[in-house]
Amino acid sequence: MRRRSFLKNAAASSAAFTIVPSYVLGKGHVPPSDTLYVAAFGVGGRGRGVLRGLDATKKVKYVALCDVDDRRAAGSYEAYSAASKYKDYRKVYDKHLKEIDAVMVATPDHTHATIALPFMREKKHAYVEKPLTHNIREARLMTKVARDMGIVTQMGNQGASSADSRIAREWVEAGVIGDIERVDCWTNRPVWPQGIPLPKEKHDIPNGLDWDLWLGPAGMRDYNDAYLPFKWRGWWDFGTGALGDMGCHIMETPFSVLDLGYPTEAEASCTTNWVGDFVEADYSASCPSSSIVRLKFNTENHGEVRLNWYDGGILPDLPDELKDDETIGGTGGGSIFYGTKGIMVCDVYSRNARLLPSEMMDLLKPPAPKYPRIEGDVDGHQRNWVEACLNGGTTSSDFSRSGPLTESVLMGNLAIRAFQYKTLKEGKKLGDWDPFNYPGRRKIKWDGANMRVTNFEMANQWVQGNYRSGWELK
Repeated sequence: MRRRSFLKNAAASSAAFTIVPSYVLGKGHVPPSDTLYVAAFGVGGRGRGVLRGLDATKKVKYVALCDVDDRRAAGSYEAYSAASKYKDYRKVYDKHLKEIDAVMVATPDHTHATIALPFMREKKHAYVEKPLTHNIREARLMTKVARDMGIVTQMGNQGASSADSRIAREWVEAGVIGDIERVDCWTNRPVWPQGIPLPKEKHDIPNGLDWDLWLGPAGMRDYNDAYLPFKWRGWWDFGTGALGDMGCHIMETPFSVLDLGYPTEAEASCTTNWVGDFVEADYSASCPSSSIVRLKFNTENHGEVRLNWYDGGILPDLPDELKDDETIGGTGGGSIFYGTKGIMVCDVYSRNARLLPSEMMDLLKPPAPKYPRIEGDVDGHQRNWVEACLNGGTTSSDFSRSGPLTESVLMGNLAIRAFQYKTLKEGKKLGDWDPFNYPGRRKIKWDGANMRVTNFEMANQWVQGNYRSGWELK
């Protein structure tokens, strides 16, 4: 229900005003129809940046802030002292559901869907950090609930609101680089530990951290400093590795430019860590320190498209069209589109698109702008969502787009996990040398419509995810 409609209906009964806080009535504040009332979850770290971006619109009021770690959240709690403070997201649901219009979720990956879905089902708009979810089923479910509830949604991949993604699409649709069959994407991630053994030591839980709530749907285990802060991204139970962290940024451009949809195949090659001669480390709980992932798509407008992903210091081939004094772009990441008439490079941080060979830029007659630009830099992505929540319209990365994008990213992770998985013979254990079963590389074939891996049943457990008792998604 829109805020204006809510006030009109509430006015029909004086008793209704007893549950409406004063700020909703606009007493001494911005008129309610111009204000978005938000509950925010995961407000330390990256969440603090999202809060600032939303606040920059001057159209957001924070009703409740929720974080399981008082230390990480301290800055946000101080900056927005008028908001109620909680550790458990369920208390926000119980106490503030009627007061809020929307939620912002910037918790670790494994709790995105757990927190967002109950509010979405109550028709609360949702801004959820990337990757949208921890597994493919969650992404499909979030996409469906957003559509069924008719709410405004946005995934936190800011590049979707940048001009270069729109420029790249306009160039491709105008035929500037011809037909495209291949895109190479890369990132410098991980910049946290990956490819390491599961910690066995029990460390003291830091003051202010509710470890049980932090784990949420993940299985119970002893606290260890190897998990926090930020390092959770490298553990399969909590994060989605380098690909999950940056794929939703970097792959967004080829995904939207080429209308990629669901991949049909995926395969991966990953770094192998050793603890002795011919003795492989058990790193199955951790994402690999580097990987190459190859995805294949069948598109309506571009036919078969191959997308290759590189991370952990591995980089794609440099195009022959690149001159000796030129670089492909920052090591932070980007994408290279190979067309029959030329090459297009998009850099994730400088947010610019350019052509190779470089002389093509001098000859280029840019097509007329076709796709609307979003004003603002980083906070433009948040403003795009706030304006759509208040005034209607679409967003740059609504879940109908970012849900399938997230599925494609996570499909790459299925291939990575399939590489890490070894089919062991009777009497053997992980780490035993088996020259007839190395490496674990296999091609994953994907039935997107039915959300199933068709040729490796083991992988379907990763499609669905596992949840601790009492935390199951419904």
